[in-house]
Amino acid sequence: MSDDRLLRIHSAEFQSMAERVLRATELTSRLNVLPFEDEEGKSELFQQILGKPLPPGVTIYPPFYTDHGLRLDLAERVFINQNCTFLDYAGIRLGERVMVGPKATFITVGHPVDPVERRGWLSGGPIDVAENVWIGAGATILPGVSIGRDAVVAAGAVVADDVPPASLVTGSKATVRRQW
Repeated sequence: MSDDRLLRIHSAEFQSMAERVLRATELTSRLNVLPFEDEEGKSELFQQILGKPLPPGVTIYPPFYTDHGLRLDLAERVFINQNCTFLDYAGIRLGERVMVGPKATFITVGHPVDPVERRGWLSGGPIDVAENVWIGAGATILPGVSIGRDAVVAAGAVVADDVPPASLVTGSKATVRRQW
């Protein structure tokens, strides 16, 4: 799914996604109750969640949440701290050496703003995070965002627009854009 494409709720594609969400939820709930030192168990569950083994040097501290898992692309030496959420149906890519602070949230899907369309469609876009980026604790990355190499997203920031390389972004952007 991309920014210019909507997914109709109750379609065959949506049903397939909904089934995967149930499976990913089952797998992550099992992952999140394993003893921390059970590396073999965590590795096996991450392989089922992501559909492939973790790349070399990737560290993920549970609890970990994803609604799909199969569209989460992690490069080598990615670090994800505890209690992070990845709603990855439209795709999330984390480049090499990306660091993600605790409670960060990546959201690739949502609903149209129009109240008539809201209950019938999903909208969204992929998230692309380039190499050597640091995402601070509690940051929220919204659909369709690209974050450039060496950038820093401050703790608690809400990222709704692309972030240029080698830059720092801070704060929330909740402002009235339009009314109906």
